[in-house]
Amino acid sequence: MKSKILAFAGSTRTDSFNKKLVRVAAAGASEAGTDVTVIDLKDFQMPLYDEDLERQEGLPPNTQKLKDLMLAHQGFLISSPEYNSSVSGVLKNTIDWTSRPRNDEPPLVCFQDKIVGLMSASPGALGGLRGLVHVRAILENMGMIVLPSQVAVSKAHEAFDGQGNLNDKKQEQKIKDIGTKLAQMISKLNQ
Repeated sequence: MKSKILAFAGSTRTDSFNKKLVRVAAAGASEAGTDVTVIDLKDFQMPLYDEDLERQEGLPPNTQKLKDLMLAHQGFLISSPEYNSSVSGVLKNTIDWTSRPRNDEPPLVCFQDKIVGLMSASPGALGGLRGLVHVRAILENMGMIVLPSQVAVSKAHEAFDGQGNLNDKKQEQKIKDIGTKLAQMISKLNQ
């Protein structure tokens, strides 16, 4: 069975630096022979997590669709923007909704024992590094295996060319390597 990776950014902005970044990592995973599905969280908009709403209406349709996609993949590539030194609201809300079980599902079924590669891009000098600390803690606490290597691209407004490629080819290779390492790790665990 061929490994499958789901790739997305924790941003809904059309010209998001993190959307560009996750596509670079996805290319690395694809080049390593893994099937990669790149999605835009803008296509899976959800209300703010509310337990009363969940109790009354169940999981929103977009949550159901995203959970199905997450369950069909063995690993994730996530590029997380940093908002006020932490995780973006859209990424946290996505995690909160998709962590909720449906019917007889075990808790955290979309996350448990899955492998994730993390990266970040930010106009700031640290490239989103402070936010990655929070994302890593959240996902590890949910039972995910988070790759130790991560990359934070600083001055993101200067880092990409007009086609969404990184100007610094060494940095681009480091991002691709996250995708490659994730693909290799999933392949080893699935043998």
